[in-house]
Amino acid sequence: MSQYDAVKIGIVSISDRASTGFYADKGLPALQDWLTRALHNPITFDARLIADEQATISQTLIELVDAGCSLVLTTGGTGPALRDVTPEATLAVAHKEMPGFGEQMRQISLKFVPTAILSRQVAVIRNQSLIINLPGQPKAIAETLEGLKDAEGQQLVNGIFAAVPYCIDLIGGPYLETEDAVCKAFRPKSAIRASHTA
Repeated sequence: MSQYDAVKIGIVSISDRASTGFYADKGLPALQDWLTRALHNPITFDARLIADEQATISQTLIELVDAGCSLVLTTGGTGPALRDVTPEATLAVAHKEMPGFGEQMRQISLKFVPTAILSRQVAVIRNQSLIINLPGQPKAIAETLEGLKDAEGQQLVNGIFAAVPYCIDLIGGPYLETEDAVCKAFRPKSAIRASHTA
């Protein structure tokens, strides 16, 4: 029996070409690998590979939330291209918007590429689930989740995942515990479980 809460996480890769087998999807393996390294919790993944179709994306997000996913991460479809409709599909199923996540993702990515201002990632809450649009490239996924560290491993810019566990606390989800070497979660002292302060 694990001392950590079990969590169900939805991961969605949105790509016309990968969903039709034109090339191998890299988004789902990147998300699964990072989350497995970052969390101590036992994770059940619900993974979907779908095309850039707004109705399909919205329907998939609703299904994952209804299936009990406390966190849903998407990758792909957040640029300015005509087929990029992930943010629209995500906002369409939102009960609350969480604009700080998108703002911080763009700030992190701007440290690497000036075209980060073209990305339109959003984050929303639907029922008791947090849904976050991530960039499409595996390297950018890790950068935005972890943030920036210097050569000694000190945090220079916080990644967005540092705020995810407390957000999920606030919407009534499981208590997520991170591997500090990957991404240290931040919670106010009053929100830290007593058994985990030692």
